[in-house]
Amino acid sequence: MAQNPPETDDQSAVLTSLEDRVAVITLNRPEAMNAWNGALCRGLDAALEWARSDDDVGAVVITGAGRAYCAGADLSAGGDTFGDRSTGRADDQDDTAARTPTVLPWDVPKPVIAAINGHAVGVGATHALACDLRIAANEAKIGFVFNRRGMLPELGSHAVLPRVVGLSNASDLLLSGRIITGAEAAAMGLVSAAAPADQVLDLALERARDMARNSAPVSMAITKRLLWHSMGLDEMRHLEEPLFDWVANQADAVEGVESFIEKRAPEWTLSAADDFPEDLFS
Repeated sequence: MAQNPPETDDQSAVLTSLEDRVAVITLNRPEAMNAWNGALCRGLDAALEWARSDDDVGAVVITGAGRAYCAGADLSAGGDTFGDRSTGRADDQDDTAARTPTVLPWDVPKPVIAAINGHAVGVGATHALACDLRIAANEAKIGFVFNRRGMLPELGSHAVLPRVVGLSNASDLLLSGRIITGAEAAAMGLVSAAAPADQVLDLALERARDMARNSAPVSMAITKRLLWHSMGLDEMRHLEEPLFDWVANQADAVEGVESFIEKRAPEWTLSAADDFPEDLFS
């Protein structure tokens, strides 16, 4: 039975539409470069849940309003940005804290394409990595910048990224946190294609329509489940998530955000020899 898209208004952090069996989910905080906060996370969860359960949706495209896809976590809470999420200090409706999504693109039994129209940094990069395909603007800045913020890459990226770009490229991107362009991402296979920014959404919609029209829904759903199962995601996330929460409550996570906001070099205080959380790997 068809369901209506989640109700939204002009101020909604996430917009949804449906045409030709393709759902378009738009991150809609253009004034903040679609930075990730509680409202955006809740809206995206609701939109993906709708896409997952509605048979009228044959494929999904996620994109961003304005000049960015998602510029990463909203840092308006400063050094408490990540700690609030893991300690439970923030209320569920508090939009200043980083939030973990409850529905991810790999949970949707239909093709999900990230139309990376502009910058995709931090969770903007890892959430796009959880999509089945990515198409990026040539000049989009893409970066898994977590280690530069004293944080840990998330959303299973330690399992997925090496499978997508190879171990050497994944090590480069995750350990350095350096920024690459959409064109560079295409060259290493991180995105399926790169194009001028004004063509990215149309290209993604073209691919989504083709799959929604011409591929059998159940066959696609089974294929998608098998592909993502091959990543070893369950094991990785079981290991990754407690480590992310541990890192989020360390001094380096505070310093990483504060040094970025203050535009200065970070001064890390934790020791890889003395402070490594070995017990969380057992």
